[in-house]
Amino acid sequence: MKNVVGSLIILTICLGFAACTQPVTTFVEAEDPVALTLAQSAQWDELDGELYAAWGDSDFAYSRSVVPSEVSTDPFRLTVWKGERASALAMMWSAEAKVGVECEIGNFTSKVAQLPASIASAHFVRYTLADQQTPEFMKTHRYKKDKTPAVLAPDMLDSLSRFDMDARTARPVWISISIPQDAMAGIYKAEVEFTSGCDKVVLPLELEVVNHTLQTPDKWSYHLDLWQHPSAVARAYGVELWSDAHFKAMKPLMKRLADAGQKVVTATLNKDPWNHQCYDAYEPMITWTKHLDGTWSYDYQIFDKWVQFMLDLGINREINCYSMVPWNCELEYMDEAEGKVITVKAEPGTEIFTELWTPFLIDFKKHLEGKGWLEIANIAMDERSPEAMQAAADVLMACAPEMGFALADNHKSYKKFTMMRDVCVAIHHSVVSQEDIDMRREQGFYTTFYVCCHPSFPNTFSCSQPYESELLGWYNIAHDYDGMLRWAYNSWAADPQYDSRFAKWISGDTYLVYPFNRSSVRFEKLIDGIEVAEKVRQLRREGLDVSEIEAVFEKICDAEITDYNFPWHETLQKARQALDEVSR
Repeated sequence: MKNVVGSLIILTICLGFAACTQPVTTFVEAEDPVALTLAQSAQWDELDGELYAAWGDSDFAYSRSVVPSEVSTDPFRLTVWKGERASALAMMWSAEAKVGVECEIGNFTSKVAQLPASIASAHFVRYTLADQQTPEFMKTHRYKKDKTPAVLAPDMLDSLSRFDMDARTARPVWISISIPQDAMAGIYKAEVEFTSGCDKVVLPLELEVVNHTLQTPDKWSYHLDLWQHPSAVARAYGVELWSDAHFKAMKPLMKRLADAGQKVVTATLNKDPWNHQCYDAYEPMITWTKHLDGTWSYDYQIFDKWVQFMLDLGINREINCYSMVPWNCELEYMDEAEGKVITVKAEPGTEIFTELWTPFLIDFKKHLEGKGWLEIANIAMDERSPEAMQAAADVLMACAPEMGFALADNHKSYKKFTMMRDVCVAIHHSVVSQEDIDMRREQGFYTTFYVCCHPSFPNTFSCSQPYESELLGWYNIAHDYDGMLRWAYNSWAADPQYDSRFAKWISGDTYLVYPFNRSSVRFEKLIDGIEVAEKVRQLRREGLDVSEIEAVFEKICDAEITDYNFPWHETLQKARQALDEVSR
């Protein structure tokens, strides 16, 4: 009788819970363009209607339509530093639809201390349409319109506290953990609970907090340069460009960037320097006016507001101003004599190029001096030829030699233009020698690498395997670069949360985060790699033996980084193990 009463009570509770649970309102993801095999369908047939959950591998992308494999319900342990931001991936799946799924993380408890549950957060990972990494794709590094097949990629970290799961679907859950800098070293245990109605699954999570402290991101030496795109935010949020509402919308998004260790402000000198190669054009931040008497004036109001906004967030190492040589070599200005905006072609080395840039650079230098920004401001170029660079450098040195010079370099121009303060070389080109890096570092200059629309591997596309983003950090420290550059942080496609593809470039190429301040798997893994570089440099400063780690670095340096057939994941695992051992 007691058992019957107990069952009735449980049933009543469950029915009551189900009755008050409402479907979650959110956007609908795309249908999976990849059809299931008969074997995959049979796996769903074998399941009952329960909610399942287990630990997955954050290095890899899991299909939404396939029952997850190589998962575990054993305790998952992370070896972490104080001050580190670590992550774990859990997988949920069910053969039947589940309404109002929730993930709750408990307190982290050791034998001598406790860390509150608030240090951790859980995010349902959303699927977006992406390009499929076919063999042709991996060889050519290129997106081909209407020829590159689509796939669903688990990438966006949603902000929903509850989630509805469709029948026969899997759902990754990204767990982020921020270890307090004052945490006591030790083994901490917590429970991660997944519930939907009467369904409940509990997974054990462990933190091994070692006796090392990672500095806060503003003190990281890693020179992170992810290009920002304010205009994309205005469009995505439906607010007026440069309005108070626009800056309010940008603040949490750019604060997320600052918290990743970003060091560089992206600014524009005139019209879109990249000739509208992304969905939204880069709007000018400085208005040029040619007066009736032939003199010039420049309105820096927007430039000043934007730069100060970013500096106040802690992004304050450099201001990279694009560009004296825009991709189409066009400049625009207001001509009072004609009463309209004039667009003019100004090829480097031509008379009109010198005539337009000379008065601007003289005035711009004075303006930067007045703001106290001259020492951190660079005239920046993106993949310009040595000839164009020479013409621009000649004018810059004649008008404002105190200003810095920055270049995304795909021509080894750093060998010729040794005065460049910030040089970034393409990862798929030759590696900068240690001698050159050391020589530039002695002058206070930065030497970094970049990935962009190529190579296909390693990269940070929405279709890339997540571990590739972290691998970039290991590559960075192995070659002793100061950091990395990536276009872009937030140059969004039309509807990125639904479809990350863009007609010109590979899916996700132009952004690493999503509108309304939502992170991504690849952005979080990129931060993991940055933290690795900071850890290794700190261990070296502390005089610890890092020979085991450096042995892995040798393997990374000896291999061709773009060779996706090399056992990179196995190499990465060995590198992590070596780092954890030294950290202990």
